[in-house]
Amino acid sequence: MCGRYTITVTLEELMLRYDVYYKVPSKYSPKYNVAPGQLVMAIVYDGEKNRLGELRWGLIPEWAKDEKIAYQTINARAESLTDKPAFRTSFQRKRCLIPADSFYEWKGKGKQKQPMRIMLKSKNIFSIAGLYDTWVSPEGTRISTCTVVTTAANELVADIHERMPVILRPESEATWLDRRITNAEALSSLLKPYPADEMLAYPVSSRVGNVRNDDESCVEELNLLL
Repeated sequence: MCGRYTITVTLEELMLRYDVYYKVPSKYSPKYNVAPGQLVMAIVYDGEKNRLGELRWGLIPEWAKDEKIAYQTINARAESLTDKPAFRTSFQRKRCLIPADSFYEWKGKGKQKQPMRIMLKSKNIFSIAGLYDTWVSPEGTRISTCTVVTTAANELVADIHERMPVILRPESEATWLDRRITNAEALSSLLKPYPADEMLAYPVSSRVGNVRNDDESCVEELNLLL
């Protein structure tokens, strides 16, 4: 499961990273504790250019009777995207990138769980594979939502949690976004665990367990020897 992540860069850095050259209509600010149910920054491709905007985390398929399903669809397992009705159509033609610079997982069991921040050794922005959809409520309100695609953990993350978000290689991002590509086998080949030797993890404060805590202290390394 991936239930928390960070995106702590500036809007300008995001726009440069994803070749977005128009004014982004959002009240963006760096986030140190992004949680399901919140609006998150995402990239979609409109056939001509990348578009950066907000989607609500927790996918609501267009056919859903109500939005409560979003509580069950914050993650989508890469191994079963073609099998699950909630994700099948989006996997074929509604794929997005979710920019991040780290994600959190909890190590241990029971009350002794230790939150860990996991990121690239380069500390660069990376793209999580996502799916999106637009749902229209009975009252006519349009809600655009997304889910994070997950895969089996690599060797580093496996010591913390059995799953991890799919982190796409930069050279694979355009393929994932291209709606003309619908071959499930070709797309599924992109959904592999990111190499463990290019990542690092360190303990952080239990403050990240509360979604109301969203500041730089969430990402500070915790000295467990103290």
